[in-house]
Amino acid sequence: MRRRAVFDNKVLPYALLTPQLLVTLVFFFWPAGQAVYQSLLLQDAFGLRQRFVWFENFQALARDPLYLDSAGRTLVFTVSVTALSMSLALLFAVMADRKIRGATAYKTLLIWPYAVAPAVAAVLLLFIFLPSIGLLGQALRRMGVAWDYKLNGTQAMLLVILAAAWKQISYNFLFFLAGLQSIEKPVIEAAAIDGAGPGRRFWSIVFPLLSPTTFFLLVVNIVYAFFDTFGVIDATTEGGPAGATQTLVYKVYHDGVKAADLGGSSSQSAILMFIVIVLTVAQFRFVERKVQY
Repeated sequence: MRRRAVFDNKVLPYALLTPQLLVTLVFFFWPAGQAVYQSLLLQDAFGLRQRFVWFENFQALARDPLYLDSAGRTLVFTVSVTALSMSLALLFAVMADRKIRGATAYKTLLIWPYAVAPAVAAVLLLFIFLPSIGLLGQALRRMGVAWDYKLNGTQAMLLVILAAAWKQISYNFLFFLAGLQSIEKPVIEAAAIDGAGPGRRFWSIVFPLLSPTTFFLLVVNIVYAFFDTFGVIDATTEGGPAGATQTLVYKVYHDGVKAADLGGSSSQSAILMFIVIVLTVAQFRFVERKVQY
Protein backbone atom coordinates (compact mmCIF):
# COMPACT_ATOMS: atom_id res chain seq x y z
CA MET A 1 0.00 0.00 0.00
CA ARG A 2 1.40 3.37 -1.01
CA ARG A 3 1.39 6.16 1.56
CA ARG A 4 0.31 9.59 0.40
CA ALA A 5 1.40 12.91 1.85
CA VAL A 6 -1.62 14.80 3.13
CA PHE A 7 -1.61 18.49 4.14
CA ASP A 8 -4.11 19.29 6.85
CA ASN A 9 -3.69 22.98 6.06
CA LYS A 10 -5.04 23.55 2.54
CA VAL A 11 -3.25 26.89 2.24
CA LEU A 12 0.25 25.57 3.05
CA PRO A 13 1.03 23.92 -0.35
CA TYR A 14 0.10 27.10 -2.21
CA ALA A 15 2.11 29.21 0.22
CA LEU A 16 5.18 27.03 -0.38
CA LEU A 17 4.75 27.22 -4.15
CA THR A 18 4.08 30.96 -4.30
CA PRO A 19 7.74 32.20 -4.06
CA GLN A 20 8.92 29.92 -6.88
CA LEU A 21 5.90 30.77 -9.02
CA LEU A 22 6.52 34.49 -8.51
CA VAL A 23 10.19 34.12 -9.48
CA THR A 24 9.22 32.18 -12.62
CA LEU A 25 6.53 34.71 -13.51
CA VAL A 26 8.70 37.80 -12.96
CA PHE A 27 11.98 36.53 -14.42
CA PHE A 28 10.75 34.26 -17.22
CA PHE A 29 7.15 34.65 -18.36
CA TRP A 30 7.02 38.45 -18.09
CA PRO A 31 10.32 39.04 -20.00
CA ALA A 32 9.33 36.39 -22.56
CA GLY A 33 5.99 38.07 -23.09
CA GLN A 34 7.68 41.46 -23.45
CA ALA A 35 10.08 40.03 -26.03
CA VAL A 36 7.24 38.59 -28.10
CA TYR A 37 5.36 41.90 -27.92
CA GLN A 38 8.45 43.96 -28.87
CA SER A 39 9.13 41.62 -31.82
CA LEU A 40 5.92 42.89 -33.45
CA LEU A 41 6.96 46.55 -33.16
CA LEU A 42 9.30 48.81 -35.13
CA GLN A 43 10.93 51.79 -33.42
CA ASP A 44 12.54 54.84 -34.93
CA ALA A 45 16.26 55.48 -34.61
CA PHE A 46 15.82 57.55 -31.42
CA GLY A 47 13.39 55.20 -29.69
CA LEU A 48 10.73 57.91 -29.42
CA ARG A 49 8.03 56.34 -31.55
CA GLN A 50 7.03 52.81 -32.44
CA ARG A 51 4.48 51.24 -34.71
CA PHE A 52 2.92 47.81 -35.06
CA VAL A 53 4.42 45.90 -38.01
CA TRP A 54 3.18 42.37 -37.28
CA PHE A 55 5.73 39.85 -38.60
CA GLU A 56 7.96 42.13 -40.66
CA ASN A 57 10.84 41.74 -38.21
CA PHE A 58 10.74 37.96 -38.63
CA GLN A 59 10.57 38.27 -42.41
CA ALA A 60 13.62 40.54 -42.36
CA LEU A 61 15.54 37.96 -40.32
CA ALA A 62 14.67 35.22 -42.82
CA ARG A 63 16.29 37.33 -45.55
CA ASP A 64 19.30 38.41 -43.48
CA PRO A 65 22.43 36.39 -44.45
CA LEU A 66 24.22 37.50 -41.28
CA TYR A 67 21.47 36.02 -39.12
CA LEU A 68 21.45 32.76 -41.09
CA ASP A 69 25.22 32.52 -40.73
CA SER A 70 24.85 33.10 -37.00
CA ALA A 71 22.30 30.26 -36.80
CA GLY A 72 24.69 27.84 -38.51
CA ARG A 73 27.52 29.01 -36.29
CA THR A 74 25.36 28.42 -33.21
CA LEU A 75 24.65 24.86 -34.32
CA VAL A 76 28.37 24.08 -34.64
CA PHE A 77 29.10 25.79 -31.32
CA THR A 78 26.30 23.95 -29.46
CA VAL A 79 27.20 20.51 -30.78
CA SER A 80 30.91 21.05 -30.06
CA VAL A 81 30.43 22.36 -26.52
CA THR A 82 27.91 19.66 -25.60
CA ALA A 83 29.95 16.79 -27.02
CA LEU A 84 33.27 18.00 -25.59
CA SER A 85 32.02 18.83 -22.09
CA MET A 86 29.97 15.65 -21.69
CA SER A 87 32.59 13.26 -23.06
CA LEU A 88 35.41 14.69 -20.94
CA ALA A 89 33.20 14.81 -17.85
CA LEU A 90 32.27 11.15 -18.34
CA LEU A 91 35.93 10.21 -18.75
CA PHE A 92 36.90 12.09 -15.57
CA ALA A 93 33.99 10.56 -13.65
CA VAL A 94 34.97 7.02 -14.68
CA MET A 95 38.56 7.66 -13.63
CA ALA A 96 37.57 9.30 -10.32
CA ASP A 97 35.18 6.45 -9.48
CA ARG A 98 38.08 4.02 -9.23
CA LYS A 99 39.67 3.12 -5.93
CA ILE A 100 42.87 5.12 -6.19
CA ARG A 101 44.94 7.06 -3.69
CA GLY A 102 43.86 10.68 -3.38
CA ALA A 103 40.51 10.14 -5.14
CA THR A 104 38.78 12.64 -2.84
CA ALA A 105 41.29 15.35 -3.74
CA TYR A 106 40.83 14.66 -7.46
CA LYS A 107 37.06 14.91 -7.15
CA THR A 108 37.31 18.18 -5.25
CA LEU A 109 39.66 19.72 -7.83
CA LEU A 110 37.42 18.63 -10.69
CA ILE A 111 34.38 20.23 -9.05
CA TRP A 112 36.01 23.61 -8.38
CA PRO A 113 35.64 25.11 -11.89
CA TYR A 114 31.85 24.97 -11.51
CA ALA A 115 32.09 27.77 -8.93
CA VAL A 116 33.79 30.04 -11.49
CA ALA A 117 31.58 32.52 -13.35
CA PRO A 118 31.44 32.07 -17.15
CA ALA A 119 33.16 35.41 -17.79
CA VAL A 120 35.95 34.56 -15.32
CA ALA A 121 36.42 31.13 -16.91
CA ALA A 122 36.69 32.81 -20.30
CA VAL A 123 39.31 35.30 -19.07
CA LEU A 124 41.38 32.45 -17.57
CA LEU A 125 41.42 30.60 -20.89
CA LEU A 126 42.11 33.90 -22.63
CA PHE A 127 45.30 34.48 -20.64
CA ILE A 128 46.44 30.94 -21.37
CA PHE A 129 45.94 31.35 -25.13
CA LEU A 130 47.18 34.93 -25.55
CA PRO A 131 49.61 34.97 -28.50
CA SER A 132 52.08 37.26 -26.72
CA ILE A 133 52.21 36.07 -23.09
CA GLY A 134 49.92 33.04 -22.91
CA LEU A 135 51.50 29.70 -22.01
CA LEU A 136 49.77 27.72 -24.75
CA GLY A 137 49.64 30.67 -27.12
CA GLN A 138 53.43 30.99 -27.09
CA ALA A 139 53.83 27.21 -27.32
CA LEU A 140 51.68 27.10 -30.45
CA ARG A 141 53.73 29.87 -32.05
CA ARG A 142 56.97 28.00 -31.28
CA MET A 143 55.48 24.96 -33.01
CA GLY A 144 54.96 27.03 -36.14
CA VAL A 145 51.23 27.63 -35.72
CA ALA A 146 50.21 31.18 -36.64
CA TRP A 147 48.03 31.48 -33.56
CA ASP A 148 46.09 34.74 -33.26
CA TYR A 149 42.43 34.38 -32.32
CA LYS A 150 41.90 38.12 -32.81
CA LEU A 151 42.46 37.76 -36.54
CA ASN A 152 41.57 34.12 -37.26
CA GLY A 153 37.87 33.33 -36.97
CA THR A 154 38.36 29.56 -36.71
CA GLN A 155 40.84 29.96 -33.87
CA ALA A 156 38.48 32.36 -32.10
CA MET A 157 35.62 29.85 -32.35
CA LEU A 158 37.91 27.11 -31.02
CA LEU A 159 38.84 29.33 -28.06
CA VAL A 160 35.24 30.07 -27.05
CA ILE A 161 34.30 26.38 -27.45
CA LEU A 162 37.14 25.35 -25.13
CA ALA A 163 36.24 28.03 -22.57
CA ALA A 164 32.51 27.18 -22.59
CA ALA A 165 33.17 23.43 -22.40
CA TRP A 166 35.73 23.79 -19.58
CA LYS A 167 33.21 25.74 -17.53
CA GLN A 168 30.55 23.02 -17.95
CA ILE A 169 32.72 19.95 -17.37
CA SER A 170 32.47 20.19 -13.57
CA TYR A 171 28.66 20.30 -13.64
CA ASN A 172 28.51 17.22 -15.86
CA PHE A 173 31.17 15.49 -13.77
CA LEU A 174 29.05 15.81 -10.62
CA PHE A 175 26.06 14.07 -12.16
CA PHE A 176 28.06 11.39 -13.96
CA LEU A 177 29.96 10.56 -10.78
CA ALA A 178 26.72 10.35 -8.79
CA GLY A 179 25.27 8.08 -11.48
CA LEU A 180 28.30 5.81 -11.44
CA GLN A 181 28.23 5.52 -7.66
CA SER A 182 24.56 4.54 -7.73
CA ILE A 183 25.27 1.48 -9.93
CA GLU A 184 25.38 -1.74 -7.91
CA LYS A 185 28.92 -3.07 -7.85
CA PRO A 186 27.89 -6.77 -7.80
CA VAL A 187 26.43 -6.31 -11.31
CA ILE A 188 29.78 -5.15 -12.67
CA GLU A 189 31.66 -7.82 -10.69
CA ALA A 190 29.40 -10.54 -12.12
CA ALA A 191 30.16 -9.33 -15.65
CA ALA A 192 33.89 -9.39 -14.87
CA ILE A 193 33.60 -12.98 -13.59
CA ASP A 194 31.84 -13.92 -16.83
CA GLY A 195 34.89 -12.69 -18.74
CA ALA A 196 33.76 -9.23 -19.89
CA GLY A 197 36.64 -6.79 -20.23
CA PRO A 198 36.61 -3.19 -18.96
CA GLY A 199 35.44 -1.79 -22.29
CA ARG A 200 32.69 -4.39 -22.69
CA ARG A 201 31.50 -3.82 -19.11
CA PHE A 202 31.32 -0.08 -19.64
CA TRP A 203 29.41 -0.09 -22.94
CA SER A 204 27.14 -3.05 -22.12
CA ILE A 205 26.33 -2.34 -18.47
CA VAL A 206 27.59 0.98 -17.10
CA PHE A 207 26.70 3.31 -19.96
CA PRO A 208 23.13 1.98 -20.44
CA LEU A 209 22.52 2.40 -16.70
CA LEU A 210 23.78 5.98 -17.01
CA SER A 211 21.27 6.79 -19.77
CA PRO A 212 18.88 8.77 -17.49
CA THR A 213 21.78 10.93 -16.31
CA THR A 214 23.11 11.29 -19.86
CA PHE A 215 19.70 12.32 -21.17
CA PHE A 216 19.26 14.93 -18.43
CA LEU A 217 22.72 16.37 -19.07
CA LEU A 218 22.09 16.44 -22.82
CA VAL A 219 19.08 18.70 -22.33
CA VAL A 220 20.88 20.91 -19.80
CA ASN A 221 24.02 21.27 -21.93
CA ILE A 222 22.12 22.25 -25.06
CA VAL A 223 20.26 24.94 -23.14
CA TYR A 224 23.55 26.05 -21.58
CA ALA A 225 25.25 26.34 -24.98
CA PHE A 226 22.36 28.34 -26.40
CA PHE A 227 21.87 30.80 -23.52
CA ASP A 228 24.51 30.74 -20.77
CA THR A 229 27.57 31.13 -22.96
CA PHE A 230 27.01 34.82 -23.59
CA GLY A 231 29.48 35.76 -20.83
CA VAL A 232 32.13 33.48 -22.32
CA ILE A 233 31.87 35.04 -25.79
CA ASP A 234 31.63 38.61 -24.53
CA ALA A 235 34.70 38.26 -22.30
CA THR A 236 36.89 36.64 -24.96
CA THR A 237 36.05 37.79 -28.49
CA GLU A 238 32.94 40.03 -28.24
CA GLY A 239 31.57 38.14 -31.23
CA GLY A 240 34.61 38.78 -33.41
CA PRO A 241 36.65 38.71 -35.44
CA ALA A 242 34.19 39.88 -38.12
CA GLY A 243 31.33 38.08 -36.39
CA ALA A 244 33.08 34.68 -36.43
CA THR A 245 31.95 33.88 -32.87
CA GLN A 246 28.64 35.70 -32.94
CA THR A 247 26.12 33.05 -31.89
CA LEU A 248 22.38 33.63 -31.74
CA VAL A 249 22.36 34.70 -28.10
CA TYR A 250 25.19 37.16 -28.67
CA LYS A 251 23.56 38.55 -31.80
CA VAL A 252 20.45 39.30 -29.74
CA TYR A 253 22.61 41.44 -27.46
CA HIS A 254 24.58 43.03 -30.32
CA ASP A 255 21.53 44.05 -32.34
CA GLY A 256 19.49 45.16 -29.33
CA VAL A 257 22.11 46.99 -27.26
CA LYS A 258 24.80 48.08 -29.70
CA ALA A 259 22.72 48.49 -32.87
CA ALA A 260 19.61 49.74 -30.98
CA ASP A 261 17.31 47.53 -33.08
CA LEU A 262 14.87 46.50 -30.36
CA GLY A 263 12.31 45.02 -32.72
CA GLY A 264 14.84 42.86 -34.56
CA SER A 265 16.55 41.86 -31.33
CA SER A 266 13.22 40.89 -29.72
CA SER A 267 12.25 38.80 -32.73
CA GLN A 268 15.61 37.02 -32.52
CA SER A 269 15.00 36.39 -28.82
CA ALA A 270 11.57 34.93 -29.55
CA ILE A 271 13.01 32.66 -32.26
CA LEU A 272 15.81 31.53 -29.94
CA MET A 273 13.31 30.70 -27.20
CA PHE A 274 11.17 28.77 -29.69
CA ILE A 275 14.20 26.80 -30.96
CA VAL A 276 15.21 25.73 -27.46
CA ILE A 277 11.64 24.71 -26.59
CA VAL A 278 11.36 22.64 -29.79
CA LEU A 279 14.73 20.96 -29.18
CA THR A 280 13.82 20.12 -25.59
CA VAL A 281 10.42 18.69 -26.59
CA ALA A 282 12.04 16.69 -29.41
CA GLN A 283 14.58 15.22 -27.00
CA PHE A 284 11.86 14.16 -24.56
CA ARG A 285 9.76 12.83 -27.46
CA PHE A 286 12.39 10.81 -29.33
CA VAL A 287 15.64 10.51 -27.36
CA GLU A 288 13.98 9.54 -24.08
CA ARG A 289 12.65 6.37 -25.70
CA LYS A 290 16.15 4.91 -25.53
CA VAL A 291 16.62 5.83 -21.88
CA GLN A 292 16.62 2.87 -19.49
CA TYR A 293 15.19 3.80 -16.09
